[in-house]
Amino acid sequence: MTSPLFDPITLRGMTVRNRIWVAPLCQYTVDKRDGVPTDWHLVHLGSMASGGAGLVMAEATGVSPDARISPHDTGIWNDEQVAAWRRITDFLHAQGAATAVQLAHAGRKASVHPEWGPLAGSGTLPADQGGWRTVSASAIAFPGYDEPIALDLPGIDAVVEDFAAAAERSVDAGFDAVEIHAAHGYLVHQFLSPLSNLRDDEYGGSLENRARLLLRIVRAVRERVGETVPVLVRFSGTDWTDGGWDVEQTATVAGWVRDAGVDLVDVSSGGLVPAKITAGPGYQVPFAQRVREATGMPVSAVGLITEVRQAEDVLLSGQADVVTLGREMMRDPHFVLRAAHELGVDIDYWPAQYERARWR
Repeated sequence: MTSPLFDPITLRGMTVRNRIWVAPLCQYTVDKRDGVPTDWHLVHLGSMASGGAGLVMAEATGVSPDARISPHDTGIWNDEQVAAWRRITDFLHAQGAATAVQLAHAGRKASVHPEWGPLAGSGTLPADQGGWRTVSASAIAFPGYDEPIALDLPGIDAVVEDFAAAAERSVDAGFDAVEIHAAHGYLVHQFLSPLSNLRDDEYGGSLENRARLLLRIVRAVRERVGETVPVLVRFSGTDWTDGGWDVEQTATVAGWVRDAGVDLVDVSSGGLVPAKITAGPGYQVPFAQRVREATGMPVSAVGLITEVRQAEDVLLSGQADVVTLGREMMRDPHFVLRAAHELGVDIDYWPAQYERARWR
């Protein structure tokens, strides 16, 4: 039997063996606070590659020290980090998976307490515990966090260069693709949404102006990585708040980034401000579908996709080209192997070490 979940997909110079991908999953596990990925990241990501995932995407990774969500995040701003990531990408490739990294700047949601460990808590991490002053589109705080500094024009230029340099390092580290994080209330999303961007210069006001930072980053990244490396963007399809970012703005800007060299968009939602979200199985898939219909470009759908048949239906119905799983992959790193069994698809990438456990 066949299933669209197991059809390969090619984006520029990257061919991925199936349409079940791993979402970027923050681990907050760099105890040395130096941005260098650890053995945990090797095992965490490696288990999903050996479990058959098509593409494994590394977590939101800071393009500079101050871009991290917490001091315990991974980074890709120096050579030591590149070498550590190369060890991981080599292993993922050996399992047959394609690789990507999500390049991120947290903006006003940076410098926070990690979710666990000795610094666990909520809100902004103070300077005496390793925190730093944050930046954003405007000097508007995320509720419960410290007020950020509004980026000036040289600061914006520096952010663009940080993304471009990080993308180049990502290729050196062995990643097959890079994703620009423009979702979940982090810096690029803070520029996109009128709720967090009150600027009166060329980066504020109109949709074209609010999208200017993202488009500059896309063009700089595309120039730095060349023509064969796929560039992806993750959007939040909506802020779930009246007067905020919405799916129609997402679809419009997705068309602009497509024209600037982006190959696939990954559509999630929320994160900019506290909001009432009605969540349920596949609740974000319609946002991906709308972007796909509006742009004609490949899209990835996310959001409480937990069952094999549910994932297959997203592709069969034409709502998306790829399904990206997060928490379900953490619960079951071998989801893809199980999916092949449930759908009766014969795949040739069962790990030899696990063949004795294969369903017959």
